[in-house]
This record gives sequence, structure tokens and C-alpha cells, in this order.
Amino acid sequence: MRDVFDIYTIIFLALAVFIFLRLRSVLGQRTGRERPPYDPYTSAPPVRPAGENVVALPNRTPDAVAQNPAEPVEPTERWKGVAEAGTPIAGGLDAIAAVAPDFDAKHFLTGARAAYEMIVNAFAEGDRRTLKNLLSREVCDGFEAAISEREKRGETVESRFVSIDNAEITAAELRGRNAQLTVRFQSKLVSVTRDKAGNVIDGSADKVTDVTDVWTFARDVSSRDPNWKLVATEAEATAG
Repeated sequence: MRDVFDIYTIIFLALAVFIFLRLRSVLGQRTGRERPPYDPYTSAPPVRPAGENVVALPNRTPDAVAQNPAEPVEPTERWKGVAEAGTPIAGGLDAIAAVAPDFDAKHFLTGARAAYEMIVNAFAEGDRRTLKNLLSREVCDGFEAAISEREKRGETVESRFVSIDNAEITAAELRGRNAQLTVRFQSKLVSVTRDKAGNVIDGSADKVTDVTDVWTFARDVSSRDPNWKLVATEAEATAG
């Protein structure tokens, strides 16, 4: 009986080994390089294991730029509508663009016009928070002092833009990493100052005044902050 049992045991063992080998050949074996199982509940694709080929989007490396350079802009066209080629202003703009490739003079002027109106209105309203974000520390201190003196006297200012007729860059330069642009604004403004009793002490609520302001904006081109701040002001106003 023992011999018979041993024979059957050997037969079953051989059959088990055969079945295991067949399953292994059909299902395969884990090698450590399998892709992770797909999860239908996540929107992200499964992470590829290290070592597999990944198709990446092309980057514009220096070699690629050299092979496919951007079309050069003619000097006479680069600052068209902003500065004439060969002028000191154009030279200053060139210097700024050389260290700040994203610089766009027309885009700057659009922003400068918006900042000009915001600053004038914020000063009239005594909006220190807005001024702090748009002015350099020195200019902000000057505006703050003027607002404080006005408040002590109980005076109020009402200011309203009729139009900004022109905004042009009159100077451009790069001092180290500090870019400076001077803009001449020509606008029409209604402005009136009243004392604490409400009496008009300066300007007129019904009269439009032609105003010319020359403001200088600056930006550290090495900073990640793209914003320009007002660093100097000059003003000349004549009745219209």
C-alpha cells in the first residue's frame, strides 16, 4: 500500500508542477518593470516607470533657436509709434529690451495711462493703499504727507478725468538693472478743492483744465515683479 501511495503522490506532484509551468507560460511572471495598474477613478494617466521612453514636447533650446531663429525686427520698425530709430529714446528702449526680452513699449504705455488715472484719483480720494502699490517709497511719502496735511485742514478734493489725450515716452534709460521710463501725459481734468465748510478754495467743479504731467516710472528688471512704480513727478497746468 505504501508503494501504491508513493506512486500516486509522485503522479499528483508531477501534475501540479506541469500545471504551474503552463500557468506561468500563459500569465507571465513579474519582473519589476510592469506598468502600474490603471485606476479608472483618477483623471491622471498612470506614471511611467523609470527607463521607459517618454515623448516630450519640444523645447526651444539654444541649438533649436540657432537653427530656427525668430525673424529679426528692422531697427526702423522695432519702436514704431513710440520712438524714432537712432534717437536716445530708441537706444534706451533697446537697452531695456536687451535685459528684459518681454518688454513691450506699447504695452507699457497702456499700463502707464491706467496707472496715471488711478494715481491722480487715489491722491484726490486719499486712498493710501492704492498709492502704496503704485509709488516708490520716496514718492509715496510725499503724497502721504500732502494727504495728511489736507486732512488736518479738513479739505477735500474732487477730481474727474475728461480725457487722456496723449501719453508719450520722452526718455528711456537703463541704470544697472534699473529701467527708467519718463512719460509725458496730456489730459483734460476737472478738479476742485473745498475747505471743511464746503467752500471752493482751488479749481472749479465746472471748468475743464488742460494738464501736462511728466512722470518717471522705474522697474528692477532682475526682479520677478513685472510692475513699474512712479519714482518722480513734474506737473504743469494751464486753464483751458
